Amino acid sequence: MKKSVEEDVFIPLYPKSTVEDKSSPCSKFQERRFWSAVKLLSNVVLWDGIVQEDKVRDLGLSKLLNRYLLLNILNTPLGPENIEKCKKVVACLPERWFQDLKSGSSLPELVNFCQHLLQ
Repeated sequence: MKKSVEEDVFIPLYPKSTVEDKSSPCSKFQERRFWSAVKLLSNVVLWDGIVQEDKVRDLGLSKLLNRYLLLNILNTPLGPENIEKCKKVVACLPERWFQDLKSGSSLPELVNFCQHLLQ
């Protein structure tokens, strides 16, 4: 899993003017890479309960979400597309990671993602 996250994930960042046209090859490629990384995130967190939780959280949240996915989400204009991306990421996260948290708090690895959601 670690090798896949470190070597197989690539989401290019193009200038805003290049990806605003959703029919452009750059925009389409960037979107395909984003959704591939979301699928990898969902597969990584499926190992929760089998592999040590801290390893799964490190790969899934620290590496995939914070290093790749969040950057793309932050560069997506606010609107339905951004909301859809955020919903898919949230749907990947195991509920049990949040069971022992106090109301209004979250996992340390999700601070930046939560800030984006609040905006």
